[in-house]
Amino acid sequence: MTIEVSPKYNFLPRFYKLASISMLSNMMVPLAGLVDIAFLGHLADIRHLAGVILATIIFDYLYRVLKFLRSSVNALTAQAVGLDDHKAVLLAGIRSGLIALGMGLLILSLQYPLQKLGFTILSGSPDIEIAGADYFQARIWGAPAVLLNFVLIGWFMGQEKNSVVLLMSVIGNGSNVVLDYLMISLWGWESMGAGLATAISQYLALVTGVIYACFSIPWQTVPAALQEVFDWVALKDTVALKSNILIRFVVLISTYAIFTNLSAAMGTEILAENGLLLQIALLSQFTVQGVGMTTQTLTGNFYSKGAKEQMSSLLTVSILTSLVIALGFAAVSVLFPDTVFGLLTNHAEVNKHISTYTIWLLPLLGLTAVAFMLEGYFIGLKEGATLRNAVLIAFGLGFLPVAITASYLHNNQLLWMSLVAYMAVNLTVLAVQIPRTFGSPTLENQQPLPSS
Repeated sequence: MTIEVSPKYNFLPRFYKLASISMLSNMMVPLAGLVDIAFLGHLADIRHLAGVILATIIFDYLYRVLKFLRSSVNALTAQAVGLDDHKAVLLAGIRSGLIALGMGLLILSLQYPLQKLGFTILSGSPDIEIAGADYFQARIWGAPAVLLNFVLIGWFMGQEKNSVVLLMSVIGNGSNVVLDYLMISLWGWESMGAGLATAISQYLALVTGVIYACFSIPWQTVPAALQEVFDWVALKDTVALKSNILIRFVVLISTYAIFTNLSAAMGTEILAENGLLLQIALLSQFTVQGVGMTTQTLTGNFYSKGAKEQMSSLLTVSILTSLVIALGFAAVSVLFPDTVFGLLTNHAEVNKHISTYTIWLLPLLGLTAVAFMLEGYFIGLKEGATLRNAVLIAFGLGFLPVAITASYLHNNQLLWMSLVAYMAVNLTVLAVQIPRTFGSPTLENQQPLPSS
């Protein structure tokens, strides 16, 4: 007896194959942060943990915004693969790689002013900032590797070589665990050791990707491709990013940065507690983003084919899948706080009160999961202005008023409510616009992919 699958859902095997690999590779990013936190959280001095939490905000700004490199090369590569143009595939990777290398070297040359600016904006006691600076000064040397990894990941994903992306993540983050143990636990390098371990692991991931690329590229196309690398019009198209998507990243990161900054103003223990809870939130968010990336890809495919029934089915499946994942993370943290956070730190003063705030993970992670799926859906439709408007409204009407009140009242419960309010408003603004996407075949704000 065979079970027939409705045509509306015949994409499910493809969906779960792509989503599972994307989720696994995405999870490796916050897992690396959790490893750093776990090793530092068991040191006698809590300032190393708090300092690294602050310094991580600076890297979030640097790297999350520059993730346009990944999406740009992904789009260019996928377009070239569709045309069966091997030279264009190679050019997409080389041009983006040169841009990434240039940006990475620029970040290294500006590391001192970036550090000073970052810690001037963020709040923290002098001893916490010293620990954070040690972490920053070590980790910043991995900047070129991080940006080149963005390019390689986008390039491989554009060719649907997601297993290579997973291999890079496993090697990079696996080595980070080993190096953290050596540099923090055995050699006592504390926050500097955590930063150095992360930087070295990023280069190991890069070497893995480069080796695979060298064995996979058609070398006969290289001479012709090199002659066209410095086509300035094509380079401009490659580096161009949609300003609306950039605004979305900046607003989201700013929301979490302000949250962390206000946490620090409430004291070292509140900063540590909120920082640990955010690590769980980030692990959940990066995982469901794997589902969101798959939603983005398939939405674009279905829309171009006019398969609107599958678009609605895809949205339903992605939301349900992401909710199961997100609420699973939240439920484990709420039900077993001593076990979960005991793995991350043995400071009794932190673990004693953290269970007071774990309940906020349920609404936050649930709302975030749905919001990320809707964002992936609208990105697949290339409606950048829709995302821009949603996050700006969510920041101005949802997050900011509650966060200001929380700061004035010195109330951490209200501070967590500000994040929930941000996601709730963002989700609502996006959700009310879903019905129109199933109407007219002409959507606003669509833009063609840049040519290579």
